[in-house]
Amino acid sequence: MALISVIIPTYNRKTVLPRAIDSVLAQKGAEFELIIIDDGSTDDTKCVIRGACPSGFVPRSAFSSLRVPSPESRYFYQKNKGPAAARNLGIKEAKGEWIAFLDSDDEWKPGKLKAQLEFFRENPAHLICQTEEIWIRNSKRVNPMKKHQKFGGYIFEKCLPLCIVSPSAVMMHRKLFDEIGLFDESLPACEDYDLWLRIASKHPIGLIEKPYIIKYGGHPDQRSREFPAMDRFRIRSLAKILLQGTLMPEQAAAARKTLEEKAKIYIEGALKRGKEKEAKEIQKLVPRDSSLGTCFGSSFFTSP
Repeated sequence: MALISVIIPTYNRKTVLPRAIDSVLAQKGAEFELIIIDDGSTDDTKCVIRGACPSGFVPRSAFSSLRVPSPESRYFYQKNKGPAAARNLGIKEAKGEWIAFLDSDDEWKPGKLKAQLEFFRENPAHLICQTEEIWIRNSKRVNPMKKHQKFGGYIFEKCLPLCIVSPSAVMMHRKLFDEIGLFDESLPACEDYDLWLRIASKHPIGLIEKPYIIKYGGHPDQRSREFPAMDRFRIRSLAKILLQGTLMPEQAAAARKTLEEKAKIYIEGALKRGKEKEAKEIQKLVPRDSSLGTCFGSSFFTSP
């Protein structure tokens, strides 16, 4: 049976991390290792984990009442560098053929890993798939909005507006990282959007329509609250993938259209707030022959 490396990045979430760990250790029908990356937590996360086993291994009994043999578990601590760097460290340390991620504030339902392995056996051309998910916001179940609807197959164009691939729902073959690259550590947020764009431009992304993850939201440490204007990072990702010149013509046209739309809205908002410097930084990411020049005037695009 193929080994799966499960990577949980965490930062100051000692109260919810055990829930995520338990949901991994409860998985059956799959051989896996668990890698926990502590991204510089200051809330005693290290003590919660390493206090249970000073050698750095996390026994199942430390987080669960179940008394069964645990898979190999490893814990790594690094100075705070953000989620991209934390996941990348986990990938570099992973021994498995397949990689699965779980955000430390989410949890898996039983059977998640087994279902994805079965998907890959039935769809050998796929190197990545995700599952549907259940959303909990402020302790209540909510329905995702239509814009968050998931799709399967070649979904590059559908990935352009916002992230519709969830890290906690993904399993992917490690050779994708050799081909596509790791998470972009220069992005403090939307690093997952950036990676899924690169993958979706070349590969189909499978979808298991049964929900196997529970995503929790509404808590104050969500990245969307720390970085409210998330489109600035999506704009950077779009500009980057266009500059690489690896997209098919129809993909490039769709990406450019989305880039221009997002940049126009962002620049308008920045100018209304009197943040011309911020607006010009975004403008620099837009192709020179963009139609935005007619929206803001050529002097805006040429002035320093």
